[in-house]
Amino acid sequence: MTETTQPPSKQSIGVALIAPGGYAPDEAALARGILALQSQGCVVYDYYDPAAKYLRFGGTDAARVEQIYAAIDNPQVQIVLAIRGSYGMSRLLPLLDLHRLAASKKIFVGHSDVTALHLALLAQTGATSVAGPMLCGDFGEAELSEYTMSHFWQCLRQPEQVLQISAPGNPVVNVSGTLWGGNLAMLNHLIGTSYLPQIEDGILFLEDIGEHPYRIERMMLQLQYAGILGRQQAIVLGDFSNYRLADYDNGYDFDAMLAYLRAHVPVPILTGLPFGHIRDKVTLPVGAQAQLRSDAHRFQLTIQNPLILAS
Repeated sequence: MTETTQPPSKQSIGVALIAPGGYAPDEAALARGILALQSQGCVVYDYYDPAAKYLRFGGTDAARVEQIYAAIDNPQVQIVLAIRGSYGMSRLLPLLDLHRLAASKKIFVGHSDVTALHLALLAQTGATSVAGPMLCGDFGEAELSEYTMSHFWQCLRQPEQVLQISAPGNPVVNVSGTLWGGNLAMLNHLIGTSYLPQIEDGILFLEDIGEHPYRIERMMLQLQYAGILGRQQAIVLGDFSNYRLADYDNGYDFDAMLAYLRAHVPVPILTGLPFGHIRDKVTLPVGAQAQLRSDAHRFQLTIQNPLILAS
């Protein structure tokens, strides 16, 4: 473990870096991310060893579990931040003591593949975690997104988070419930397991990358057929990008897929949430209570956040 520090201060925040899934393909981004965290008042505890990568993972399964345990056992750590997603978190779920993770009171942060940890913690312990930025793809950017950084620290420092999103064309809703979700493929991956929370009357947010609209539709229908979508108050879609259409699609694009889902899923589906594999993203506490209000032009998501950093 390498510890990188700045001059200690009362406001210093301990951030542990772990690689629960893939390894960092760009070590320059890794270094930039550490410097960015330090510049924002953090003391960084780096439990990721680039030399120990295994296959496509940031270490063997056992080594990645040890990274997580080392992070939660460090009393100076408040935030446990994934360096990236890719794939591998769900391989670790049977190896982890999720109640030990929840009892540590650390704030687990990440998105994409890290969705598996968010959902497993919520399902088995009721613990809230944070769908938000990661080290390499966000803190490690050559130029930081002020939008992403401000929403991240707002989420961790304010008990109430109010997101005002301009998003025309959505249905009118006014609902309250548990805010949950994350990466669509990972959520589908956990259907039928003890790692998927059974949320009633929730507000489900979803995102994905590189998935053709027919694959998105297929996964959404799987959630519908499994009885999950029908139990929600609303579904809010984030970014679904980086896919490629072909001549064979014959006009079947994202909008066509969305129209089909809205006609067949008996729950309001909203679009326009700035969350996912994008530069400018909001940070969302998975398992928090929230209220969603929308009209034909915009929506407002008000979140009661139980994860507040100690001052």
